[in-house]
Formats: sequence, C-alpha cells, structure tokens
Amino acid sequence: MIECGSLEYAQARIGARQGERLRESDWQRIEVLRDLGPLLDTMRGTSLRPWLAGIDASSDAHRIESALRMRWRAIVGEAAGWMPPRWRSAVSWWTSLPELAPLQHLARGDEPPAWMRDDETWRDICAAAPAARAARLAEGPLAPLAPAWSAPQTLAHAWQAEWRRRWPDGQRNVDELLEPVAFAWIMRGKPIGVATGREAWLLRGSLRSRLALLMRRATLRPAAAFIHLVLCAIDLEQLRAELLRRVLFARWKAA
Repeated sequence: MIECGSLEYAQARIGARQGERLRESDWQRIEVLRDLGPLLDTMRGTSLRPWLAGIDASSDAHRIESALRMRWRAIVGEAAGWMPPRWRSAVSWWTSLPELAPLQHLARGDEPPAWMRDDETWRDICAAAPAARAARLAEGPLAPLAPAWSAPQTLAHAWQAEWRRRWPDGQRNVDELLEPVAFAWIMRGKPIGVATGREAWLLRGSLRSRLALLMRRATLRPAAAFIHLVLCAIDLEQLRAELLRRVLFARWKAA
C-alpha cells in the first residue's frame, strides 16, 4: 500500500491529475464557442468542471479572476498535501505565484484595481496609504517579497530565492530538473492567455514539450510536483483567457 505523504503517493496522484488534463484538440473545440453560457456548459463536461466553481454565465471579470485565484490556491494545497512533510512548505509557496503581477503593479505606485480592494490577500495592503504599503506587506504571508518593494523588477528573483530557501537541506538537485523552466514561466515576455491564437498554440506546445521531458526524468523525485504545478498554471491561464474573452465579447455586443 502506498503511503500518503510519500513521493510514491505524490507521483501516483500527479499522474492521475495529468491524465485528466485537456488535450490541444479539446482546447481548439472550446475556442470556437463565442458566448460564455455555452462555453461553461461545454467546459463542465470536461475535467475543468471543478475549476469553474463560483463562475456562471452572469459572472463579470472580477468574479472570474477571484474564482480562478481560489482554484489555484486549491490546486497548490492539494499538491502540497500529497508530498512528504519536508517538501510542503516549498510547494505551498506556489500559492503566491499569481501575486507577483499585482504586487509589481502596486510597488510601481499604480492605484490598485477594484478586485484587489476586495481580495482577502490584498485588502489590508490596499487600504494602507501608499507610503505604508511596504510595511503592511512585510507583516503578512508575502513578507519574503517585501525587500523587493523598492525594486519591483526584482520581485521574480525574490520569489525564486524564497522558494529555494524552503527546499529541504540536501535537495539542491531539484535545480537541475526544474528551476530553469519555472523561472522561464515566471519571466515569460507574454502570457499564453494574452498571445494570439497561433502564437498561444506555439507557446503552449513549446512549454508542454519541455515539461513532458522533465516530468519523465523527475519520476519519484520532488521536482514532479512543481512540473505538475507549471502545467496546471498553463491550463489555468488558458482557461482565464477563454472566459474573459467571452465576457469582453458580451460587453461588446451589448454596446
């Protein structure tokens, strides 16, 4: 019997989740649907159904963003629970990955959008005066990123440094398997969800090919959990783009 909280258990669960992921042909069938309602009905017949909790045909962009951010936290939490205890802190840190872009936005002195003022992660920071936001950041779960507040362009490096700090001693071989791909994902010039159709297909294909190769090499190694998270992030970003595109299309039709 495979013990929960072991690398063997994690590998089995990762394999099951990866087997449920949509193929490129599935995404292509989804892309042709123009309206949000039919899109959601189709998606709920796939493995994306749990990812759509809290989203319906009346959802606006803020509600979609909030629901998907909650889903990402759930995905990371699930993966952390599969792993041996010594790895859970490093995996759990990935819940903060979507916070890099809004944090950079704030650190540059820009006003927070409405969704940030309502989000549980950002509510207190946004309520503070701009000059006090760095100190408020240093008091919360994103405290390891606070030193980069004065140099927003270094936030990705600060995130990566904290991730590495959480690795168990003696596990630096993970760097060989994952770190270059994880960092390339964080620092990519154009998110997949923002790219045009053909460009997005090429970006996804390139990343997935590299990650598939790494996943085979990472069997029964901690890196498999992080490769799984990058693959989930690719799918979540694509899902976000498909949903928001329909919201904007509906707004355009109503104008």
